[in-house]
Amino acid sequence: MSRAKILKAALPAIAIAASTACASSPAAPELTSEEQAYQDAIAEALKPATAEEIALAERSDPVTRAAFWSNEYQKNSDSLETTVSFIRALRGIGSYDRIRDIVTVSVPLHPTSHELFLEYGRTLMKQNEPQRAAQAFLRSANLSPETEAAPLAALGVALDRMEEHQKAQEAYEIALQRDPNRVSTLSNYGLSLALTGRLSEAEAALRKAAELPGADIRVRQNLALILGLQGRYDEMAAVDPTAPRRSITANQNALQEMIAPGSNTQNLRNISDVLIDLERTPAAAQEMPAVPEAAVASESMSEPTQANREITPEPSLAGDSEAADPAPLLRPALRGAQGL
Repeated sequence: MSRAKILKAALPAIAIAASTACASSPAAPELTSEEQAYQDAIAEALKPATAEEIALAERSDPVTRAAFWSNEYQKNSDSLETTVSFIRALRGIGSYDRIRDIVTVSVPLHPTSHELFLEYGRTLMKQNEPQRAAQAFLRSANLSPETEAAPLAALGVALDRMEEHQKAQEAYEIALQRDPNRVSTLSNYGLSLALTGRLSEAEAALRKAAELPGADIRVRQNLALILGLQGRYDEMAAVDPTAPRRSITANQNALQEMIAPGSNTQNLRNISDVLIDLERTPAAAQEMPAVPEAAVASESMSEPTQANREITPEPSLAGDSEAADPAPLLRPALRGAQGL
């Protein structure tokens, strides 16, 4: 008998044996109704929040918002978008130690995320750590798209707080090249110009900011302050009828006080040490999760009241020493910027 005929004759037997083996395999036991209900409940609990649920949480009080994002973070701690939202929510309740823990875990997962460094820098500003914040914003600027203005605008705020006003203005100017109508950048740029005596340029920047749709009462108050610095009290009252008629010296003092560090003395553990350890971790060997884009909030250099003078909705970094001066890094950090 030929080999082909032998194989042909053997095929039915093989098929029968295979079907017998399948028939003899034990079937998976069916779940009871209680077990099925339990599994369904777990699957439901692990579903990410809907857009409607997220919107509702973002309108809630800070504690409720932080609890909501804590739950979402437990479901999927690899999600960059969830991580960034959780950091913002924690900053809203002053939970800075928890933010440090999250940054420690998230940097190896998302080593090229400019959003993480931006949000961590904003946290450091809340902690009155402008030099470390500037390092974070520089890292964010280096990692961000060349059209992204937020890291550079935030860097300007940090440099102003360090009294590096010329370098701050350089950062603001490049941020404004990327987004000319960013209200918070224009407002902070105007205040920075005033700090170096460039009052007419400060006025022009703040007038432009005040005319934009996103301007609020703080922008008008800043403009009124600049007019008061020039002794133009009638114009000052026209811009902001509630503005006090203070002396020029009093207005100068108010301007300086706007960017002075607050009285909060609570400090994070030296995050530079934490992140230097992270740099030694072989993060490149880890599987990188999908990285969705996360939105970022704007920063503000000044607020109208004492309670609000801290920097709000504005990441030290691996390999950066505590004493490092971020200013010399400004130009290489601003890669792709036009006119510099």
